[in-house]
Amino acid sequence: MSLRDRVLDALQRLVLAGDPAPTLDAVAAAAGVSKGGLLHHFPDRRALAHGLVHRALAETDAAMATAADGGTAAATWLRLSAADGAEQAAARALLSLFRVSAGGVDLPPDVGQAVRRWQSAIEAEVGDPVHADVVRLVGDGLFTEALLGAPPAPERVEALITHLLTDTSPSRRNTSR
Repeated sequence: MSLRDRVLDALQRLVLAGDPAPTLDAVAAAAGVSKGGLLHHFPDRRALAHGLVHRALAETDAAMATAADGGTAAATWLRLSAADGAEQAAARALLSLFRVSAGGVDLPPDVGQAVRRWQSAIEAEVGDPVHADVVRLVGDGLFTEALLGAPPAPERVEALITHLLTDTSPSRRNTSR
């Protein structure tokens, strides 16, 4: 494992263990590296947070790309949003870090680009931009619940998936009015 990955793992562990704004010294110690080694890869807290952003994006991008190829982008988005384990640890750690340091760390532009990619994959699957918005926003709500420490029960997530994704054809939507 690279020094960079060790530092990001340490930051993630510290944040998820309840230290939402660990010092650079604490991260270096948890990673088993010198502060100079940490600063070589992450010159400041902003760069460290951005490293965690990129990790979370890469993990979610990989899962969403696989899901889009298999025609399950919408359901995968909802399941990832409610995940309470290693699947979304980097994203939860990142959001916890941002919540505490509001205004102190900005999101890089690739976050918006990633959200647009995921939205496009969901829209391509469900065939309607408004329905895709609803699916994505429900996922955002599930993610917020998980972030606040109350991850939704898997049965509830599956019920939402069934409700939101069963026969998404325009004829079904028009007849349900």
